Amino acid sequence: MLKYDKRGKMKLVEQLEIYRLENKLSQQEFAKIIGVHYTTLNRWIMNKKRPNKIWLYHIKKFLKKKGVKI
Repeated sequence: MLKYDKRGKMKLVEQLEIYRLENKLSQQEFAKIIGVHYTTLNRWIMNKKRPNKIWLYHIKKFLKKKGVKI
């Protein structure tokens, strides 16, 4: 259900979801790790909501820390 918007915001969310799946984490477990409620993470993944600038920054930081190429 992930879609890209013109600015590439969803690309980060897609990378976050790929990381979660590769590490066999549930959405609840993974949401706890990154510090959001699991419904927030689910809404990002289902393209119902978009992360704001602050969360985009933290997502980038998390992915870089984990060695994911952005």
